[in-house]
Amino acid sequence: MTQEFHRIKRLPPYVFAEVNAMKASARAAGEDIIDLGMGNPDLATPPHIVDKLCEAVRDPKTHRYSASAGIKGLRLALSSYYERRFNVSIDPSKECIVTLGSKEGLANLASAMTSPGDVVLTPNPSYPIHPFGFIIADGSVQHLPVIPDDNFLYALEQAVTHSIPKPVALILNYPSNPTALVADLDFYAEVVGFCKRHSIWILSDLAYSEIYFDGNPPPSILQVPGAKDIAVEFTSMSKTYSMPGWRIGFVSGNEFLIGALTRIKSYLDYGAFTPIQVAAAAALNGPQDCVDKIRATYQGRRDVLIEGFAQAGWDIPSPPATMFAWAPVPEAFKHHGSMGFSKLLLQHANVAVSPGTGFGENGEGYVRIALVENKHRIRQAIRNVKQFMSEADNVLEAAEREKVDQ
Repeated sequence: MTQEFHRIKRLPPYVFAEVNAMKASARAAGEDIIDLGMGNPDLATPPHIVDKLCEAVRDPKTHRYSASAGIKGLRLALSSYYERRFNVSIDPSKECIVTLGSKEGLANLASAMTSPGDVVLTPNPSYPIHPFGFIIADGSVQHLPVIPDDNFLYALEQAVTHSIPKPVALILNYPSNPTALVADLDFYAEVVGFCKRHSIWILSDLAYSEIYFDGNPPPSILQVPGAKDIAVEFTSMSKTYSMPGWRIGFVSGNEFLIGALTRIKSYLDYGAFTPIQVAAAAALNGPQDCVDKIRATYQGRRDVLIEGFAQAGWDIPSPPATMFAWAPVPEAFKHHGSMGFSKLLLQHANVAVSPGTGFGENGEGYVRIALVENKHRIRQAIRNVKQFMSEADNVLEAAEREKVDQ
């Protein structure tokens, strides 16, 4: 049988697959590819967290099934984090849950709360799970602009006014993946007030809460008075403590939504391996200088990349947060689009980036650059890009010939 399944048919072909295949082929041929594509942190998890994992895993009692909602100690640690970082009180027994990364949490909450045909509002461009978590759950997605300003608020009002049926939820993600945009509390207050008036749930993704630069910590939407009446927030250990492969995240906020997610997860998993949760609690409760070092590392890489690429002829806005730069395709290459430019950059400069169209149609004209190589490798990428930009005419001519030959 070859009949395609209903939910699979709703998923478009993976935009990054073509670039990933080219990357693998080039590496197999011995090419040195500088991979600034996937946002996969390269920094080691801090030693005291690894040590706690090793200590916990030696206890045979931790080898049994864990708790689907997360062990009590980790939920208490998350509650303490919210108290000291945002001055927000989170009830560890009712208002938070541990997830297998924030991505899993969002997908399972979408499954819990979505009926067929429900409309969900999400910015475009955005991290793919934001719209597709709801599409997989048989929902329908309407797009909003991503910049957190008056235009966003106007588009939100228009979407609610003209949508049939009325939207059930709004997705927010600031600091944003892929655009690195940040939002302030005034913006969150406007959105919370609007959504409360229209009975719309808010799902806020704050995975990059601690990867910020220039001394401006991003706020939590839960800091807005009354936000917990309609909002939950997703956070993660992946970037803050460089623990991406450990798959630990959290959802905090509205008790009703937390309860729905808890019920769904009770049927799907037994929670993360207990020693990983114990180590995650040690990370949240322990010394935070490791977070400062991780943040400083990304800021140093950002500064090298932005300055170096500008000298190479590619002007990129300096991101105020996240581990990404959202880079406009250079003028000479715009007619090739973000996918075509990404392929040319890989082919002629051995530098891999993510085409903006992988994050939605409004990502066209941009590529996402991840700060996941050290400064030495970034400087090598700068040299390669400088050579690439200086030979733009030859590169474009060769690309046109290749089109004709095909």
